Amino acid sequence: MKLRLLALVLPVGLVVALGGSAADARTSADTLLSQGRPVIASSNEDDTLAAAKAVDGDSSTRWASAEGSDPQWLRVDLGQPAAVGRVKLNWEAAYAKAYRIEVSDDGANFTTVKEVANGNGATDDLTGLNAHGRYLRLVGTQRATSYGYSLWELEVYGTKDSSGDTQAPTVPTGLKSTGATATSVALTWTASTDNVGVSAYEVLRDGKVIASTASTQYNDTGLTANTAYQYSVRARDLAGNTSAAAAPIAVTTGTGGTGGFVLAAAGDIADRCTASDSKCVHPKTAKLVQAMNPAAVITMGDNQYDDAHLSDFQKYYATTWGKFKNITHPIPGNHETYDNTPYEGYHKYFGSIATPQGKNYYSWEMGNWHFIALDSNDFVKEEGLAEPAQLTWLKQDLAKNTKGCIAAYYHHPRFSSGDHGDNPDADPLWKTLVSAKTDLILNGHDHHYERFLPQNAAGAKDPNGPVQIIGGMGGAPLYPVSAAHPATAKIIEDFGVLKLSMTDTTFSTQLIGLDSKVLDSSPTYTCH
Repeated sequence: MKLRLLALVLPVGLVVALGGSAADARTSADTLLSQGRPVIASSNEDDTLAAAKAVDGDSSTRWASAEGSDPQWLRVDLGQPAAVGRVKLNWEAAYAKAYRIEVSDDGANFTTVKEVANGNGATDDLTGLNAHGRYLRLVGTQRATSYGYSLWELEVYGTKDSSGDTQAPTVPTGLKSTGATATSVALTWTASTDNVGVSAYEVLRDGKVIASTASTQYNDTGLTANTAYQYSVRARDLAGNTSAAAAPIAVTTGTGGTGGFVLAAAGDIADRCTASDSKCVHPKTAKLVQAMNPAAVITMGDNQYDDAHLSDFQKYYATTWGKFKNITHPIPGNHETYDNTPYEGYHKYFGSIATPQGKNYYSWEMGNWHFIALDSNDFVKEEGLAEPAQLTWLKQDLAKNTKGCIAAYYHHPRFSSGDHGDNPDADPLWKTLVSAKTDLILNGHDHHYERFLPQNAAGAKDPNGPVQIIGGMGGAPLYPVSAAHPATAKIIEDFGVLKLSMTDTTFSTQLIGLDSKVLDSSPTYTCH
């Protein structure tokens, strides 16, 4: 059974007719600000119950959060600062017993406007809020059922700061393509002018709006190879005034299969041993990496055992996998947190390579691929915040991505048939990546190899989901495995290194064993 949440707002005349106060009537007369605006959520139950369904103006569609987890939230961008006087929530059976309404100027720092401690479902019509901000967030803190939260519609009423502006921006000029691959087209144009200010540009493909961006460039991805598309762009200001569309241009995508490169990947790598010990594995897996001659190396955490001190990195990891340090894009595992000061040895050994964007999580690109390196330790120890900063960053990073293919890697796998088993703590990462049509997800933590068929947010087989691979066989002692998941394609209890073969539109994987033989091969997948 699937349940839901809802948000609605009543018109002014109805409030007065029902005996509301003058203040209520004035609040109701305000403009509907939320409909069709950009919206994100802490989670989605599945792709059909996405956050945008809560502000689409259709009372037959809904947003639903992941089931069984508090807190959950829904955030709408009103497009510009506004005075907010009213929010109406129309809950389905899966309503919030306790929740709060928050506003923010920057989308990160929120102020509570209204708290409800004993909700009873049905319709909550919150008036007289006297709030101001660009972003409004509903945070559910206590579910009334064992399910999640679900909203048919979230309606926010108020008055935009620039409500008196009626002049549209000028038409964008200079629209051109700066490059095309088999699955993407890069566009750029000259900025429009406006009497108040341009807030965004709407990009049109074949006459339909496909994106909104604040910059004067956009990369359209997920296209079909060797296909002609027509593009245009129009400007929108803070008051919602929209210019005419620029003269369209035609762009044809490439034929595909180009831009090939090879990556090497593994997690759980350097035990405290050296090549002088015949049972020491990480020197042997390092030789496999060398034989692949990869363009880059990915590590999926627990790079150094046991407590990942700097002295251990220098004595063990540095002598083997450290030979590829200058092309390595690492992430930490739980063992990197066991140092006397968590992460100290990891940070000192890898230096800026470990934190190229100032955090343990970051993104990088190669060819038509966008790679996202995450620190899943944040979620294992997450303490019930409305949203960890890393998850906010991830959603923003995915929204800015201009590449046609996406891969992500972090230590704790969402699904595993290994010794540690499934990791519900990693669910926010998994569901966010699934919603973004990520193609490949790599993990460590369990010391075995496991390749899954593409899965959806719930872990069921789904060709539209990412391929998940556990590659925790880089050198640390192997762990036993249990019964395979329904979506498991292959389990191997052996050491080895993942060889990832990437093109602009496809990828395939192989597990290379210590004897240099191929232990498993995936099909060739086309990027979503």
